[in-house]
Amino acid sequence: MAEHASITRRYKFAAMHRLHTDQLSEADNWKVFGKCNNPNGHGHNYVVLVTVEGGIQERTGSVADVGALDRLVHETVVVRFDHRDLNGDPAFADKTTTGENLAILVWDLLVDRIPDARLAKVGVIETRDNYFEYAGPAAVGVQ
Repeated sequence: MAEHASITRRYKFAAMHRLHTDQLSEADNWKVFGKCNNPNGHGHNYVVLVTVEGGIQERTGSVADVGALDRLVHETVVVRFDHRDLNGDPAFADKTTTGENLAILVWDLLVDRIPDARLAKVGVIETRDNYFEYAGPAAVGVQ
C-alpha cells in the first residue's frame, strides 16, 4: 500500500469587495456588516491555502506535481481575482462576497482540476483575524 500524505501551498492576491446583500435592508446591511458595507468597498491582501492529498508517487516521492499545481492555481484563481472587485465577478452575482463564499468558489474552481491528487481543503486568510476554510460538501446525512 502506497504511503499517503498531503501538501499545502500558499498563494496571494489583492482584491476589493463590499459586504452587502439585497436580501437585507440598507440599515440591516450596516448592522450586519458594519464598515465592511461601505459603498466604496475596501480591500484585502488575501492568502489562499490549497491542500491536496494522495498517494506518494514512487518516482518523485511527492504527492503532487507542485509546478503543475502552482500553474493551475495561478491561472484559475490568482489571475481571476488579483486587483479586481470581487463584487463584479460573475460567480458572486447572487452571493455575498464573504470569505466563506470565496473559499467555496476557490474550491469549486479547483476541485475537478487537480492533477494526480485530490483537493482536501481550501483556506482563505482575509485579515489577521479572519480565516475561512472549506473542505467540500458534507456527506449526506451527516450533522
